[in-house]
Amino acid sequence: MTLTTPNPAPTSIHRPHSWRIALPAKTKLINANQNLHYRRKAELVKVIRNAAWTMARHHHIPALQRAHIYFVIHPDTSIKRRDPGNWAPSAKAAVDGLVDAGVLPDDDSTRLLGPDPRIGTPVKGSQLVLWITDLDQIGPDHLALLNPPTLPGDPR
Repeated sequence: MTLTTPNPAPTSIHRPHSWRIALPAKTKLINANQNLHYRRKAELVKVIRNAAWTMARHHHIPALQRAHIYFVIHPDTSIKRRDPGNWAPSAKAAVDGLVDAGVLPDDDSTRLLGPDPRIGTPVKGSQLVLWITDLDQIGPDHLALLNPPTLPGDPR
């Protein structure tokens, strides 16, 4: 009979650093279903981008090499059909603001995982919230769960 000692349980779970950036409520957001004139869209992009830059600086988010970002859209209370992916243009503008603030060197696929959409509870006037997680603090097994490999011909 052989006695083995079980592996000791980990004393704590290492959680990577995460930051929450909430753009001011009632910031005009861009929805993919809108048919905006290019000048109006550029104005909205500039406002969202500047708001994200300001919030990143305000919260002292450090420079990261790689990050996972998901965005939570809190739609206006008057909106009944809620598809969070429709607000991807707003999230893209906000991520560009994070790049402008020096949080990420670039928002290409080697540096950024996401932004992934989520739906939040409705608020008057709508609101966009970004959750940023430092990927350099995540082990390869955990990272594989967030970003599974895709193979050519994969039926998924």
